[in-house]
Amino acid sequence: MRIALLIFPGVQMLDAVGPLEVFSEAARQAGKPDAYQLELVAPQAGPVQASNGMALIASAAMDAVDGGIDTLLVAGSPHIDALDDQAALLEWLRTQAGQVRRLGSVCSGAFLLARAGLLDGKHVTTHWNSSAKLARKHPKVHVEADQIYVRDGTLYTSAGVSAGMDLALALVEEDLGRETALNTARELVMFLKRPGGQSQFSAHLAAQSSERSAIREVQEWVLASLAEPMSVDDMAARAGMSTRNFSRLFKQDTGMTPADFVEGARIDAARRLLEDTANPLKRVAAWSGFGNPNGLRRAFQRRLGVTPGDYRMRFQKTAN
Repeated sequence: MRIALLIFPGVQMLDAVGPLEVFSEAARQAGKPDAYQLELVAPQAGPVQASNGMALIASAAMDAVDGGIDTLLVAGSPHIDALDDQAALLEWLRTQAGQVRRLGSVCSGAFLLARAGLLDGKHVTTHWNSSAKLARKHPKVHVEADQIYVRDGTLYTSAGVSAGMDLALALVEEDLGRETALNTARELVMFLKRPGGQSQFSAHLAAQSSERSAIREVQEWVLASLAEPMSVDDMAARAGMSTRNFSRLFKQDTGMTPADFVEGARIDAARRLLEDTANPLKRVAAWSGFGNPNGLRRAFQRRLGVTPGDYRMRFQKTAN
């Protein structure tokens, strides 16, 4: 299976080498050294300087790729907006998108796919610090800001940097089965699937990334008042906007709905209480704004895929 990873000058090195290490180790764990044929592709073959000053070696130039790629992943870069020769890259991506079985991105590589028009109408994710920007620049793209990776049909996108390894591990599980993926995760000291609480950013970080001061002020109010009842109408009134306009601007600015932000903030608060205290679930639920343990459990299962009790067993820091 031929896996190609697109790199370019200024690429984030871990975006490239992290996923490739996962595929390589998976082939070894499966006892199938030829399971994956790994390839770095760049605008020109040869050394490509990464953002950390080190160099990767691209074995093939884009215009020399003659098809046959099974899975194409696009790496990201801290300088993705300043990427030169974008027109050639975008045209090459459009061509390959019609030929490969799977297409994906790591971190800010999603911006290149979006500029090529390959994410329109799709559910995607990217680095938490870029999610609002991606949603704003490409309004036809459905950005799921708090996800490690997202699959939408044959399109796969991952969050920041190391999340590319989580994405690669998910692809390994599809290709070679759960046992191989589990053995690979153990060897690389990874989770087969990141457990609850490992969402890519907290509500506090999301609030810091908002561009409109009125939105930031509402977010800060929410974070300071989680135990109090609050509705979207309350948030809109605090911002001095109609509910409809507030909801539109909030989603445009943050990549999530006001209700999603509130629930995410409450989950963050509950996580901290579960990690740092021995308080019973009833108190954790009340202090974090869920009202009762059943509401807390439902939110954890829906957003994190685990129960509060399971989360506490894995992440609690204090001795009981």
